[in-house]
Amino acid sequence: MTKKQSETDIIVVGSGASGAAVTWSLARAGFRVICIEQGPWVDPSAFPVAHDDWQYQMRTEWAYHPNVRRLPADYPVNDDASAIKLQMYNAVGGSTIHWTGHVPRFHPSDFRVKTLDGVAEDWPISYWDLERYYDLNDEMMGCSGLAGDPANPPRSPRQMPPIPIGPDGEHIGRAFDELGWHWWPSDVHVNSTDYKGRKACNLCGPLGNGCSRGAKASTDITYLPDAIKAGAQVWDNTTVFKIATGPDGRATGVEYFDPEGELGFLSARAVVVGCNGIGTPRMLLHSASDSHPDGLANRSGQVGKNLMFHVYAGASGLFENLDEPTYKGPLACIIMSQEFYETDESRGFKRGYTFQMGRGIGPAPTAISNVPWGEDHHDEFAARFGKNLGLGVIGDDLPEEHNRVTLDTSRPDRFGIPAPRVVYRLGDNSRKLLAHGVQSARKVMKAAGASRIMESAFSENTGWHLMGTARMGDDPATSVVNQWGQAHDTDNLFIVDGSLFVTAGGVNPTPTIQAVALRVADYIAHERGDLK
Repeated sequence: MTKKQSETDIIVVGSGASGAAVTWSLARAGFRVICIEQGPWVDPSAFPVAHDDWQYQMRTEWAYHPNVRRLPADYPVNDDASAIKLQMYNAVGGSTIHWTGHVPRFHPSDFRVKTLDGVAEDWPISYWDLERYYDLNDEMMGCSGLAGDPANPPRSPRQMPPIPIGPDGEHIGRAFDELGWHWWPSDVHVNSTDYKGRKACNLCGPLGNGCSRGAKASTDITYLPDAIKAGAQVWDNTTVFKIATGPDGRATGVEYFDPEGELGFLSARAVVVGCNGIGTPRMLLHSASDSHPDGLANRSGQVGKNLMFHVYAGASGLFENLDEPTYKGPLACIIMSQEFYETDESRGFKRGYTFQMGRGIGPAPTAISNVPWGEDHHDEFAARFGKNLGLGVIGDDLPEEHNRVTLDTSRPDRFGIPAPRVVYRLGDNSRKLLAHGVQSARKVMKAAGASRIMESAFSENTGWHLMGTARMGDDPATSVVNQWGQAHDTDNLFIVDGSLFVTAGGVNPTPTIQAVALRVADYIAHERGDLK
């Protein structure tokens, strides 16, 4: 039995990149919207970047992995059988609290991988279906960048000029020029000038540690304040236990635990799920019922399957004669290269990758993560700290059905919801792609005059991008939702996060997640008047 009951038009589960965008769009369209978030509102003064011990906090209560943080809002994750370890955050704003704001768009080819390359599946939508939603999202979040990138379709001007790439960015850019390879300033949802009442970036560096100035966009300071003004409610510190369904299989609302741990029920005309590519299949599988015995929206058996991350590798170099220490300036929002983004059969693998330039990091993470332990540790630290620059290879990760999310009933959270069990192994295509990327990164470091070059063949703590576990498609037998994010099995259930991705692309997924979410919200607003 439930102890509380209320009702609304639409429930949005999750307040991150997708959930906040949908909440804003539907509230503006006149729907009664309640967004439920299991984490708290975060006071910007609590971000680690605002404290002297920020490097310690980033390895404890602000760590990227929920099993390390173990905060009340976190649920346990079993990724023992995954080659890539999860990185995500639970709070109002979701993982946009913790991201670096790097926002390149998918290429048109990313939506047509089956047609072009004979692998994976085509999306039921195109880049052009999303273009205006990409633009709208840039306006809401605020994009700093430069028009004219020849690797991408022409697009509208950014809201702000690019974040300065600095002398180190110029140095690496000249190395790309020497090789005759593409590079371009990164598009970022970080203010290069004051924007919508939020301050410009002061170039302090550690963007992934939160921004107490509000210069880095996160949905708690962009979409959600405007959504609340439009009438939406945000219930923080509230955990959805399961999505309820009636005898006809349609969603009726959600069972939830409030901040005091009391069980309640919120009824609605529709439920929108934006819990990321791990949390969404966990919720759907846990919401099994008489009408959905194998999990909600899982008649196809595809919920949880085809998990994609992005595969990462790279090379870094030591530079003795740069004008500034390499830890000065934003960590990752510098320059990028898409020289090897599209498929070239001569390379021996499908699809491709993006280079993202990275700067050096703080003294503690340098000592712990970048310098080998042993009797030469201090000498190596002195050689590397403030002198290292790197190129990360972010590789397209093709969907494979054996990479999946299931439920682990042996590791429930505090409310009894089973943990997600993540099974992921690196595919042969990814191995070949990363090997090519590392050797290409080495060429750039050499052209840039690095005194020493160090390679990373594969990085395991890189599970930031969670995609593919409730994929979109026209065929209900092989997909979970249609092109509008609507579940094939349940016409008043919608999914809007990265779980509906058909392919992963070779770039950060957040702007594409948000563009898809805004398109789904537009469909609901204009085609589903029965939900109001």
